[in-house]
Amino acid sequence: MIEARNVTKSFDGCKALDKLSITVPDGAIYGLVGPNGAGKSTIIRHITGIYLQDEGEVLIDGKTVFENPEVKKDIAYIPDDIFFFNQSTIKDMMKFYKGVCPNFSTERYEKMRKAFDLNENAKMRSLSKGMQKQAAFWLTVSMCPKVIVLDEPVDGLDPVMRRQVWSILMADVAENGTTVLVSSHNLRELEDVCDHVGIMNKGKILLERNLSELQENIAKVLVALPEDKVLPEGLNILHSSSTGKLQTLIIRGKTDEITNIIAASEPLFMDVIPLSLEEIFIYELGGEHYEVRDIIL
Repeated sequence: MIEARNVTKSFDGCKALDKLSITVPDGAIYGLVGPNGAGKSTIIRHITGIYLQDEGEVLIDGKTVFENPEVKKDIAYIPDDIFFFNQSTIKDMMKFYKGVCPNFSTERYEKMRKAFDLNENAKMRSLSKGMQKQAAFWLTVSMCPKVIVLDEPVDGLDPVMRRQVWSILMADVAENGTTVLVSSHNLRELEDVCDHVGIMNKGKILLERNLSELQENIAKVLVALPEDKVLPEGLNILHSSSTGKLQTLIIRGKTDEITNIIAASEPLFMDVIPLSLEEIFIYELGGEHYEVRDIIL
């Protein structure tokens, strides 16, 4: 289990993380989402032991990560910008990882060759960004880590390869109980693969839940009321808009409780539509003044 407890980190007097706490269960695919500058990459660098926090704790399986080789040997990290040794080939990097990673599997490396149509003798710097990402996944999965941390993992990959990568990760979680923490702006893809989600803003976690539970606790309601009726009190409305008599409401709460409350107003029409992760992200951050603004040019 990955845990960050009240982690604070400042750079030049500016707080990048502000008493942030996060919990990633074992064997979960956890999606970390938030606007640019929310602190996602900063907490990832703490979890991978690159940064030392100013305050708080960062633990994996109850053990401190920073300067702890015993913990770090079970972590694999793919950053947005791939690192490789100058002049190295994929095969060179494989030999390097095999030498430093006790769980590196040559057998798995050979199996993964079929998934990634790459020349292992090609120099990494000669590959496109997407091909470098493929090589990184090939090597990472071959390391057989207990924890995989990903920062914008499929950026630069074509749709077929994106699906291939996610398929490999989900199979690894299902078969080996690997824990995956992934930060991405592609919320549509995260919705398909993640079972837990944390929404960050301004160095803090706004909410952290199982994805299905998160979706069950917020709903889009389409409702038309008689002219002599108004919405009852007791609804936690995050956003509302209307077209004629038809109102579109984003309401936090259980669907059955919401519909029971609105039913008291004897609506002419009412329908409840599940929200996507992207919509939940937008409306949850709406209270933090994060919204699309109309700009007159």
